[in-house]
Amino acid sequence: MVTQKAAQWAASLSYSSLPPDALQAAIRSFYNWIGCTVGGSNHPAASIARNSLSRFFGSPTSTLLGTNGLQADAQHAALINGIASHVHDYDDTHLETIIHPTGPVAAALLSFAQSLDRPVSGQEFLTALAAGIELECKAGLAVWPSHYDVGWHITSTTGSIGAAVAVSRLLGLSPEKTAHAIGIAATQVTGLREMFGSHTKSFHPGRAAQNGLLAAILAADGYTSSLQALEAKRGWVRVVSNDDKLTQEIDSLESNGKWELAKNAFKPFPCGIVIHPVIDGCVWLHGELQRRGLGLQDIKTVHVTVHPLVLELTGKTKPKNGLEAKFSVYHGGAIGLIYGKATPAEYEDAVVTNAETIEVRDKFVATAAEDIRADECRILVEFEAPAVKIEKHVHHAVGSIDAPMTDSQLTEKFIGQCTPVLGPEQAKIISDWCWSLETKDDIRQIGQFL
Repeated sequence: MVTQKAAQWAASLSYSSLPPDALQAAIRSFYNWIGCTVGGSNHPAASIARNSLSRFFGSPTSTLLGTNGLQADAQHAALINGIASHVHDYDDTHLETIIHPTGPVAAALLSFAQSLDRPVSGQEFLTALAAGIELECKAGLAVWPSHYDVGWHITSTTGSIGAAVAVSRLLGLSPEKTAHAIGIAATQVTGLREMFGSHTKSFHPGRAAQNGLLAAILAADGYTSSLQALEAKRGWVRVVSNDDKLTQEIDSLESNGKWELAKNAFKPFPCGIVIHPVIDGCVWLHGELQRRGLGLQDIKTVHVTVHPLVLELTGKTKPKNGLEAKFSVYHGGAIGLIYGKATPAEYEDAVVTNAETIEVRDKFVATAAEDIRADECRILVEFEAPAVKIEKHVHHAVGSIDAPMTDSQLTEKFIGQCTPVLGPEQAKIISDWCWSLETKDDIRQIGQFL
């Protein structure tokens, strides 16, 4: 009974049982998620959803982050905050499955916590967040890679399960009710990779958050599902995947091994994470061109050798807008060379369609190689002058497991996203508040800052 074993683990998880590395990862994950959600709150994908659905909002209990205190009911807040958190593709990544785990879980958990008529301590919140993210990633590992390869967006298909577990844990549901919540979430499979490059990609984690919250609320009041929802012959794993590693992944929850949460990585660039090595290298090349007195006009061709997944996921040679550009290794390399950075500003539509961007982008030639890791790339720049060449080997891109972002870098990223929305003073206040989440008596107070 694998589903029930997972539910038992989640229901019995305590704050004191969280390993230090998992606890710190939970704090960093939530911190990064807040920054990404505020930063994406005014994107059309979020604002259209907010405006279109506002006529259906129920009692205002939960904050829509980055909207100057606007509130909605918990279900709609989970949806809209989930959309905002993912729209810039700047959120965290579990690299072994490329799940963006915090979005669906945190969006559901925060909106629900704010709807309660009791305080929710930082420690209680972090315990629930950790439970949800861990089981979300375990579910992803159980079906990776065939689940993703066939076309499912794994962030949302596993995200509803993680969100249901997190809210169930916050509610203090029994193992049996938690198992029912997992089943109710698992039957709401959401997310097709065909939607990448459109508003609907960010809809996926928002809908997963909403689905998971719904599942836990129904289960709490006695709604039932199969207690074998994940492992049964016609259950979630076998329907959505040709892989089935569920038993070993759930068994490992009790083995005191490395938590998947502790492996969570954070993005320095707002795009598909497999592009990051190329951007990292091209940011370095931007400075190298200046040091050598060379200009972009002197470049003949930029050859990049990358992991095969890069061209499968981000092979768009002629993106038409910012959302499509997030899936273009060519655009990522071009902005790294031109600007020496890659922030949400370099993924605005006007930059994507700019003549200089197109000219530099068209100089890139990408080739896949089996001996290249996903966090690695090789770059060779050839110039019009035949004797001039520059080579760069990025062994581990910044933001990877081997070159993780520091707390200082995460703070800089957070402030950079929140300042345009909240102003510099408020951005600093909420940054400090989130870093000290573990000590807070009531997570619901976060709404007063956002």
